[in-house]
Amino acid sequence: MSTNKSIVRSASIIGFATLCSRLLGFIRDIVIARLFGIYVYAQAFVIAFKIPNLFRDFVGEGATNAAFVPVFSEYTIKHSKEEFWELANVVLNFLLVVLTTITILGIIFSPLIVRLIAPGFIADPYKLNVTIKLNRIIFPYILLISLAAYAMSILNSLKHFSVPAFAPCLLNISIIVFALMFGEGIKGLATGILVGGVLQLAVQVPVLYKKGFRLQLFRRFRHPAAKTIGLLMLPRLFSSAIYQLNNFVDSIFGSLASIVGEGGVAALYFAYRLILFPIGIFSNALSQAILPTFSVQAIKNNRDELKHTFSFGLRAIFFVMLPASVGFMVLAQPIIRVLFEHGKFDVYSTRMTADALFFYSIGLFAYGATKILQSCFFALKDTVTPAKVSFVALIVNIILNSILMFPMKLGGLALATSISGTITFLILFLLLRKRIHGFDIEALMLSFIRILLASILMGAVCGLVSRNIVLGYSFFARLLNLGLAIVSGLASYILFCFILRVKEIQELWRWVAKRKL
Repeated sequence: MSTNKSIVRSASIIGFATLCSRLLGFIRDIVIARLFGIYVYAQAFVIAFKIPNLFRDFVGEGATNAAFVPVFSEYTIKHSKEEFWELANVVLNFLLVVLTTITILGIIFSPLIVRLIAPGFIADPYKLNVTIKLNRIIFPYILLISLAAYAMSILNSLKHFSVPAFAPCLLNISIIVFALMFGEGIKGLATGILVGGVLQLAVQVPVLYKKGFRLQLFRRFRHPAAKTIGLLMLPRLFSSAIYQLNNFVDSIFGSLASIVGEGGVAALYFAYRLILFPIGIFSNALSQAILPTFSVQAIKNNRDELKHTFSFGLRAIFFVMLPASVGFMVLAQPIIRVLFEHGKFDVYSTRMTADALFFYSIGLFAYGATKILQSCFFALKDTVTPAKVSFVALIVNIILNSILMFPMKLGGLALATSISGTITFLILFLLLRKRIHGFDIEALMLSFIRILLASILMGAVCGLVSRNIVLGYSFFARLLNLGLAIVSGLASYILFCFILRVKEIQELWRWVAKRKL
């Protein structure tokens, strides 16, 4: 129980920080949407910013979870502080060489990269040139954000979560400020991204030095544990490549305006940003907080505690993600209208984005649960299995995109992502069940079914309130209507959870009661 409390406490810190970042991200997306709609500059931003994020996941945040945290966590237990910091410097030196090379090559080959990722842009030379120019300017963001992710991995290994968790807020603040300062065009977006990358790294440096880090630049490139990190990273790099290619598949198909409609790339982006809100504030926070615990339990070969922690994490994901999924599906249109419909974000933009949001939401629980499954595999130092499963998901996504985009347009692309995400979750779950025998699958299934029923009933309440309590058509009337629907849904979900005897709500209620006492 004390382990779970520690995980919840760490996840709460990360979750609150991520909530702040997501709220600022909402404001950022609202600013971009209202300045650019889903048209040329918005589409250029989505593609140009997505390319550095691909490499960031390769050598930054993806490597953090798969290789850095498990190995660094082991060093905090089995080795001295001096050896820990020596390893940290060796990894840093290697990263600097790799990241600098990637950045230079990315700037040089931006025209080719953009054409490959957004082939639909080739038919519009202006849109293509704007995207290439923006991509070249912001490519150094890869170096900055990957070093920030490296700093986060060290601090997380030392069980320090707060500063790294709040660092992404600075990126969103920077983009908001510079976008508003420069207005329409790419200058504000580019400046905001680069300044935000600098701030995310800079804010973590003082904490690293306080913990004992001392920079030893290019003194050593070899260390026994560095080889372990490299071996763990290689399949993770493949897995990250597959995951990012999955995202790029949507962008590639979304850029085909003649089939899915104009603005598909931007509409998919804004819809998926909303999906990332619950994933970021809960799933990512929980998986990030639970990974060091998984790693320690795996190192000590304590499988009973590992299974208990895994069950706790998965049930917590179901409890939050299933109602979020249903809520997004029922309220897709009102949410998009309230958040984005203003300025250049017109009725057409709302319809396209709401359609994508509805179908993305179907796989929300699977996206969140997969984070927990991957963390467990990473803690067991198995990065190969998630990579193989990601490849299967990529093939499924490509096939489904090719089929569904014709009858369903943009919604078909989002539905393909949901189906491939659900398949990924199911395969990983079954493989992990074979790997760690004995966790109670019946209890997990019963919890899932009860939470799903409560979520569906909640969705019915949200739909009734949203459609039957019409307070007007002004922005504030729509906002109040949406707020009433959400509050009614939350209250009804809690009620239905008690009626259906959902174990998680009962545990939460007992915890709150104890806190009051």
